[in-house]
Amino acid sequence: MIRLFALLLLTLIGATGASAQGLKPPADLVKASLLAEPGAIQAGEPFTIGIRMVMRPHWHVYWRNPGDSGLPPEVAWSLPQGFSAGALQWPTPSRIPVAHLVNFGFEGETVLLAQITPPATLPAGKAVTLSARLTYLVCERECIPGSADLKLSVPVAAPGTSVGHSAANVLLFEDARAALPVPSPWPVKLTGAGDRLVLGVDAPGLKPDAIRDPAFFPYSETAIENAAPQSLAIDDTGFTLSLARATPGEPAPAELPGVLTFLEQTADGTVQRSYAIGDAPASAPLGAIPSEAAPLTRSAAPEETLTLWSAAGLAFLGGLLLNLMPCVFPVLSIKVLSLVKHSGEPASRVRLHGLAYTAGVLAAFLSLAGLLIALKGAGAGIGWGFQLQSPLVVAGLAYLLFAMGLSLSGVVHVGGGIAGLGDGLTRRAGLEGSFFTGILATVVATPCTAPFMGSAVGFALTQAPLVSLTVFASLGLGLALPFLILTTWPAAVRRLPRPGAWMETLKGALAFPIYATVAWLVWVLSQQVGSTGLLAGLIGLVLVGFAAWAWERARHAAGIGAGFARLTAVGALVAALALTIGLDQDRASADLRTASAEGITPFTQARLDALVAEGKPVFVNMTAAWCITCQVNERTALRTKAVEAAFKAHDVTYLKGDWTNQNPEITALLERHGRSGVPLYLLYTGAGAPVVLPQILTSGIVLDELARIPSTAADRRAALDTPKR
Repeated sequence: MIRLFALLLLTLIGATGASAQGLKPPADLVKASLLAEPGAIQAGEPFTIGIRMVMRPHWHVYWRNPGDSGLPPEVAWSLPQGFSAGALQWPTPSRIPVAHLVNFGFEGETVLLAQITPPATLPAGKAVTLSARLTYLVCERECIPGSADLKLSVPVAAPGTSVGHSAANVLLFEDARAALPVPSPWPVKLTGAGDRLVLGVDAPGLKPDAIRDPAFFPYSETAIENAAPQSLAIDDTGFTLSLARATPGEPAPAELPGVLTFLEQTADGTVQRSYAIGDAPASAPLGAIPSEAAPLTRSAAPEETLTLWSAAGLAFLGGLLLNLMPCVFPVLSIKVLSLVKHSGEPASRVRLHGLAYTAGVLAAFLSLAGLLIALKGAGAGIGWGFQLQSPLVVAGLAYLLFAMGLSLSGVVHVGGGIAGLGDGLTRRAGLEGSFFTGILATVVATPCTAPFMGSAVGFALTQAPLVSLTVFASLGLGLALPFLILTTWPAAVRRLPRPGAWMETLKGALAFPIYATVAWLVWVLSQQVGSTGLLAGLIGLVLVGFAAWAWERARHAAGIGAGFARLTAVGALVAALALTIGLDQDRASADLRTASAEGITPFTQARLDALVAEGKPVFVNMTAAWCITCQVNERTALRTKAVEAAFKAHDVTYLKGDWTNQNPEITALLERHGRSGVPLYLLYTGAGAPVVLPQILTSGIVLDELARIPSTAADRRAALDTPKR
């Protein structure tokens, strides 16, 4: 039965990779095209082009402020010599509820307009080619990043001739301009009232019963609670819109630029009004590919540029330290106990167990690495530990370990008894059991990140496949080495205790670390799925327990009774699998988990960029529920009273990014800093490049770095302006 679970788990990991959210989206999710308004262009005469995006039903892309989650589309132009592109003109967005969140974006179809200015001289009679690379995030329940390389050929008309409009695009550009907000005809003022911001519009003459469904879309991502109700009050002098503040304790801003929309009942029917309030923030020039959002980083400890051999060495050390991590230790300790049973066998046989275990570790590491490299080469936004971002794999691993625990507790007997984990995977060869133990040790090691691993794995995933596989093989060799040495050192094997009754007692005791691991995996699952999905996962555990009980009953039955008991066990496992398959449809929201912690703000790249632009100190914590290293660091360092007090004393904004489920924004930030997985800790002091803290934290490390933050805004500006020697 345990062997069946192991094969099922590997299948789930493969399926997770095949369906990784970072893969290039199907072509029909977003159909993008580049269109020109005029039929021809003239030298020195600006003209308008449109980037049209048509989304599959129920999918959406985002506005310039995406709301509670998401990323706005970006355009990098490749224009002929002398041409320049203006800022994108954003149409009026819609509010798009997703669970308890509200995003701002577009469903169905949208057109982003931009003005192109050609040079003063152009040869008439020829065509010019305009090119743009569009990148976007398209979402339904899950989000998929995508891109499109767009080209448009436009003829050049002779000076003085009429260029006219492209007949095929006249209505499209009319509709696109109609969707743009117009400047507000009324004065607007902003006031603060407790935890609310009140937008007052001086609009006498509006009939109170003619206005409904107002919505305000701020340009700033951090001004209001996007999902909170926006309360409308109308009188003869105009109307007010009450908005929930995102940061109630801070002074109210003097103004809040954005877009105000409402429906107005007129004699001609219901009309949507859309007004631009205040000035939109200036966009980055679009004539060139935008630079990285974050500056180059410096490390809290000196680092050298990695080479193949230095990265392989760091990976080897990281693999060694993985043996001490709570992910791997229970599995390894059971395998060592199984070795006691074989201590009386010839030394050559014991060595074969070590080699089989090492082969299993290396095979698993190279398989995971190969899958990861292939998926990233296909455009996937994933990293180390990606399989644990799937509730299917988390639940499958919990079921497998639960079955192992039941076997150790004596509920079900599989294979050769104390051989336990490994030999329980086969009724024949103990070497095969050692091989499968190596595979399982690798799978359960992925939630942990040991020292030295982050830089090595990040380096590996930016290199050629052969270099990457070499680094991952070094990581696997480090993990396998302690057990391999034990099996090849006769003196160590001879010092192992003799087999006896004590082994059954110890075997039963070792079941409880396994049960603790199962409990932790259930907690991880609760962070990934909603209450319905969690209930399905718990029922799956009950079914696994029932299958183990039925399988054991079959051992003591004969004939039809034994066959019926085995059939019942298999049926229970099939039912558990059926429940597991549906878990991916009930995803929980990262922002809900992150926002529940006092003083912590959910991470978005735009929020980080805004804080850095203001020169404010920021601490960024990239974590995941399944990352044990992350959880230990939070409890032993980041949640200590001294560190929390230091955050407040230095006015540090704490941004937390949750990678429990896949998140393209977090993946992009990890890759920018040379990492393939979590944890990642960044400290922006408000003056210069961010500091990259070690992956294993202590409160002392964090406090030392916080102490280097300039105490005032003036100090930070001075530090920023000081020439670097």
